[in-house]
Amino acid sequence: MAATTIATEAKTTHSTSRRRRSVEGKPFFAVAFTALFFVLLYVPIVVVILFSFNSKKSLSVFGGFSNRWYVQFFNDEGLQSSLRASLMIASIAMVGALLLGTMLALALERVSSRPARAVGTVSLVPLVTPEIVTGVAALLFFTGLGLKLSLVTVIIAEITFSISYVAVIVRGRLSSMSGEVEEAARDLGCTSWQALRFVTLPTIMPALIAAGLLVFALVFDDFVLAFFTTGVDPQPLSVRIYSEIRLTISPAINAVGTCMLAVSVLLVALSLVIPRLFGRKDSSLDLISGG
Repeated sequence: MAATTIATEAKTTHSTSRRRRSVEGKPFFAVAFTALFFVLLYVPIVVVILFSFNSKKSLSVFGGFSNRWYVQFFNDEGLQSSLRASLMIASIAMVGALLLGTMLALALERVSSRPARAVGTVSLVPLVTPEIVTGVAALLFFTGLGLKLSLVTVIIAEITFSISYVAVIVRGRLSSMSGEVEEAARDLGCTSWQALRFVTLPTIMPALIAAGLLVFALVFDDFVLAFFTTGVDPQPLSVRIYSEIRLTISPAINAVGTCMLAVSVLLVALSLVIPRLFGRKDSSLDLISGG
C-alpha cells in the first residue's frame, strides 16, 4: 500500500515537473503571441454572446441580463424565414456536394492518367479563387441563362463551390487506404458496388462526416456567394443580417449571431460523437486539423 502511494506521488511529481519544464522551455514571445491570438479571437465572440442578453437597447452599455432580444428574434418572421432558408440551403448543398465530391474523389483516385491529373488540378481552382469572383461569375451565368435568382440558384452555386472541399478531404482519406482491401473484397465474391458500399464507404466515413461538417458550416454563414445569387425573398440569413445592419443596428443581431454560433458548436459536437458510433477512434476534426 505504501509502495503504491509512493509510486503515485512520484508519478504526479514527475508529470508536474515535466509540464513546468515544457512551459519554461517555450520562448516568452511565442507564449505571449499565442495568448494574444486567442484573446483577439474569442473576446469579440464572448462580447456578442454577453450583449445578446443585454436588457438595454445598446451595443456598448450592459444593463443587465434579459432574453428580450431572443424573444424578438424568434418572433421576427423575416429573420425566421431567413434562418429556415439558410438551414435548407446548407442541408441540400451538403448532400449534393457530398455526392458529387465523393464521386469526383473516387474517380481521381482510381484513374492515374494524365487527363485525370489535369482534372484533379483544375478541381482545386475554386479553393484559391476569390469568392467575389465566383459570385460575379455565378450571377452572370444565371443571368445569361435567363434564370430568375432564387433559393434554387443559391443552392446550385453553393454546391458547385463546395464540391472541391469534399473532393480534397475524401481523396486524402482514399489515398491512405490500400487498394488491396477492395481487391480482397472482390476476391471473396463482392461486386465492385458491394466493395464500395461495404468496404470503401465505411472506411472513409470520417472523411465524409468531416466534409459534410465543413460544407454545412461554410454554406450556412456564407455571404458573398449568397448575396450575388439570391432573390428578393426569402433571403439567406447572412444576407438578411447585412440588409438590416445597413438600416439600423439592433441588439437582436447579437442574438442571431449567438444562435449561429450555437449551430456551429453543435456541428463540432456531432463531428466528435458520430465517428464513435461507427466504432472509430479518430474524429472528423482530426482529419480536418491533420491530427
